[in-house]
Amino acid sequence: MTDKIRETFANCKAEGRNAFVTFVTAGYPTPESTLGILQGMEAGGVDIIELGLPFTDPIGDGPTIQNSNTIALENGVTTAQTLNMVREARRAGVQIPIVLMGYYNPILMYGEEKFVQEAKAVGANGFIVVDFPPEEALKFRKYCSSEGMSYIPLVAPSTSESRLKLLASIADSFMYVVSRMGTTGALGSLSSDLPTLCARVRKYAGETPLAVGFGVSTREHFLSVGEIADGVVIGSRLVTIIGDSKLEDVPEATKRFCSEICGRTGLKSNTREVGIVESIAKATTTKVATPSAVITEGDPKAELAASFLNGVVLEEEKVRQFPSRFGPYGGQYVPESLFDALVELEKGFEDAVNDPTFWEEFRSYYPYMGRPSNLHAVPRLSEYAGGAKIWLKREDLNHTGSHKINNALGQILIARRLGKKEVIAETGAGQHGVATATVAAKFGMKCTVYMGAEDVRRQALNVFRMKLLGAQVVAVEAGTRTLRDAVNESLRSWVTNLSTTHYIIGSAIGPHPYPTIVRTFQSVIGKETKEQFFEINKKLPDAVVACVGGGSNSVGMFYPFAEEKSVKLLGVEAGGEGVDTPRHSATITGGSVGVLHGVKTYVLQNEDGQISDTHSVSAGLDYPGVGPELSLWKDTGRAQFIFATDPQALEGFRLLSQLEGIIPALESSHAVYGAIQLAKTMSPDQNIVICLSGRGDKDVESVAESLPKLGPQIGWDLRF
Repeated sequence: MTDKIRETFANCKAEGRNAFVTFVTAGYPTPESTLGILQGMEAGGVDIIELGLPFTDPIGDGPTIQNSNTIALENGVTTAQTLNMVREARRAGVQIPIVLMGYYNPILMYGEEKFVQEAKAVGANGFIVVDFPPEEALKFRKYCSSEGMSYIPLVAPSTSESRLKLLASIADSFMYVVSRMGTTGALGSLSSDLPTLCARVRKYAGETPLAVGFGVSTREHFLSVGEIADGVVIGSRLVTIIGDSKLEDVPEATKRFCSEICGRTGLKSNTREVGIVESIAKATTTKVATPSAVITEGDPKAELAASFLNGVVLEEEKVRQFPSRFGPYGGQYVPESLFDALVELEKGFEDAVNDPTFWEEFRSYYPYMGRPSNLHAVPRLSEYAGGAKIWLKREDLNHTGSHKINNALGQILIARRLGKKEVIAETGAGQHGVATATVAAKFGMKCTVYMGAEDVRRQALNVFRMKLLGAQVVAVEAGTRTLRDAVNESLRSWVTNLSTTHYIIGSAIGPHPYPTIVRTFQSVIGKETKEQFFEINKKLPDAVVACVGGGSNSVGMFYPFAEEKSVKLLGVEAGGEGVDTPRHSATITGGSVGVLHGVKTYVLQNEDGQISDTHSVSAGLDYPGVGPELSLWKDTGRAQFIFATDPQALEGFRLLSQLEGIIPALESSHAVYGAIQLAKTMSPDQNIVICLSGRGDKDVESVAESLPKLGPQIGWDLRF
């Protein structure tokens, strides 16, 4: 199977031409049309086919391929059906190599070894996995090698020399060179830096062929790129043509486009894009080099190359101050173009936390932030519960009205140290967006906040606050139009603007080092709670309680107590309409292990590894993943997790408002309800501290909107 791909490149070279590689998403525009498209590709002169595995959250892809994924999934396409499409193509006589391309989570859910074996059985030749970290690539590469299948690594303009060496060592048929930073998509022009990039890759790849993709869309592009590469990849432009064609015309339209691109229609083209070939004359490139190691089937050096890769991975982990994983969770499951940005961020973070002047500066803003936040008892709520004494850690009294300012301020200080000029953020309830817009205004940095369109509707007040602070707010209409989709768009934006922009992730999610960064800055919550409670009571509380969405306030409250075994850690998730329905956001309670937004953790997904739609009355908890450290604490039993349904959260909202005169955020209301239930099981001499993560001003309109439906379930008739 690997041999077939190598033979294809060798034959193209012998014929004095470039290999032509095309992409289409399996099942787009319909499952029935895929066979005709693959046949049209081969008839149109294509040498290698990339068949995309549909995925709900393709963070490395632009709008065209995102849309094709969405349509394929709406058509009910699964991983098993994609494999069957390859089988049908082989039975129908398609002979050129087929490479399966996609994201890790559907493969993980299917079973990696099983997936490789079945892909071989149906006639596929290899794999491109967009978001593999090196350690997972090594494991997957071994499965491929044992079956004679090819694993094709991707490299990007931002890929460092050390990673180029590493990726070249596992390339066995060709390397996919991403021509520019950003997501997939057809462009009108190509980067004039492409020759330099290819020269850098050749230095380590040696004779391993290079295929260049991303932004290639025309015959002129094909000819220009062909001057410096062994293969040319076109995806988005072809997907657009397929989408614009009548269904019955799709095979012929595919064939015609492919023929025109590769020039096998008899039409001669002597034009090319100016700039690419000219700039290659100035580039110091060579087609002969010695890679550090190359893995080939049957090669006795294969294990040596694998050892080299494993050694690099272990060395990277050894030099880290903070491990990239929490047990089996965490990691960096991102497109190649993001890896070195994460390296830069990790180093900047480590340098900052080891610099006393950084912490001096951070603490100098405590008066601005409203720190330390108050800790006090709530006697009427305690009396209502009838058990343990309940206390509140008042993060709702912070500047901007929530705990989010802790992390936003810490991260913008790091961004300034890294020389960034702009910040971006995602937000659900709007509190993180407001906090980010606030610190951006204070430090004079441009700010863009991505927010799901449904959350824009639910949190109109916070949208106005962000704009008032000078931020641009971008509504995301894709997917469920909530927090998850805002994260997708933030990651896509960041990868396009890495040199100038820092992404301030608001929750304890995302690739390493983000979960550790967020925990570090939010741990001020638990540290203060510990000190304040001990000063008052000369002991620690018996339990601390926090709501759980992505996990920023809960990990911040829990982490300083993690080694205090006498203190119970209780997280309360969003149960929505019930965890026995699909309309909830209780990831730890109802989820399973998967990969989402760059991290392995518990996620809500179906049996095919597609991320589930979620629901919660609280926009800030409406997310299908959770921080990796919380996942570990769930497995070890260090923390317990329950859920509160929408009506129960509304009950918590009402009780704290009416018994203590404190209107909590709907997110925090979940924790209030959970704490009341816990208090009922404890004695009056015991103590519970709730992290009141935010205030409820932003939610008054949402509560009023929800009351006609949810009010009768809790006996609350509040009419205006």
